[in-house]
Amino acid sequence: MSRITSTRLADSRELIYFDDPGTPERTPESLVDHRELPARGVPGEVRYDALSGDWVAVAAHRQARTHLPPADQCPICPTTPANPSEIPAAEYDVVVFENRFPSLGPALGEIPPLPAPGTTGHGTAGPAFGRCEVVAFTPQHTGSFAELGETRARTVIEAWAQRTESLSALPGIKQVFPFENRGADIGVTLHHPHGQIYAYPYLTPRAAQLGAVARKYYDDVDAKETLAASLLRAEREDGSRMVLEAEHFSAYVPFAARWPLEIHLVPHRSVPDLAALTGAERDELAHVYLDLLKRLDSLYPTPMPYISAWHQAPLDPALRPAGQLHLQLTSPRRAADKLKYLAGSEAAMGAFINDTTPEAVAERLRSVAAAPASAKTLEGIRA
Repeated sequence: MSRITSTRLADSRELIYFDDPGTPERTPESLVDHRELPARGVPGEVRYDALSGDWVAVAAHRQARTHLPPADQCPICPTTPANPSEIPAAEYDVVVFENRFPSLGPALGEIPPLPAPGTTGHGTAGPAFGRCEVVAFTPQHTGSFAELGETRARTVIEAWAQRTESLSALPGIKQVFPFENRGADIGVTLHHPHGQIYAYPYLTPRAAQLGAVARKYYDDVDAKETLAASLLRAEREDGSRMVLEAEHFSAYVPFAARWPLEIHLVPHRSVPDLAALTGAERDELAHVYLDLLKRLDSLYPTPMPYISAWHQAPLDPALRPAGQLHLQLTSPRRAADKLKYLAGSEAAMGAFINDTTPEAVAERLRSVAAAPASAKTLEGIRA
């Protein structure tokens, strides 16, 4: 179990240290931010798109955020006399802190209600309530999540779980989303290995779509099985798209994958979010998740750009029983030197066209060497 220590930065943002087992206790100095920072600004806006029924966040203040700084100016490296960073400590394991340039927040509250029947809702807007946090995986400026040891990966999972539980309890929050953007081709603004957590004041379009389909299935089946659990069972029985199977988790390439590389990692037990995982499940998740990331990096000579999206059940009581935690790990890389761009069909119509077959991608991911102590692959289990 990670030791958790909370403090405040100079502008009152919360910062939380998550220490690996065996890390010495924090010194009082590591909790003090000596910088002089301006007061936090007010939230941006959320505006209602009457054509689609979606909320759009308008956060013009983010234009001034840090963009790919050199290592000696990195804002999430440990603080030094020459670089007083966002993290006061001279060393750390994992740190979570409120984003200085948030898309949502820092204030909390309820956004405006949806428009009344028979009205367009055009012009509906309100403060962009919510919370955006940064998760620094390591004090090392270079590297990736895949290069973490299992102990450190387990500490990150503990941070995701703790923050999911805490953020879910905040007023006005409807959805909690941990994610990682990795690589310049994805559009990262910091090279330092890190992820983010968004706590939204509304249900995002993708979550609403998945939630509605999952709820309909859940209501239609007698066993009250989640759709994610049913799909996992079908994929394990078929086998052609499986990547790995372990005791608590399995991973597969979905039958109708949208992206050239897409893997879904699903727990065998139906749980709504990371906070609901047991200690044994979190232990295995650290192992299996590292395995998947290393497999991705083994496919081509250079590191794989990806988006690691942890889909958690919405907090809406009408949708939550049918939801199930799962990871959607995707990459736009369709060849060693080619990317899949979201152009006319995808960007304008939301109609994806995949340049690879899920079965071939799964076969490649099964065949690559992930790590000396990798999770059991499909072949190893069925041999």
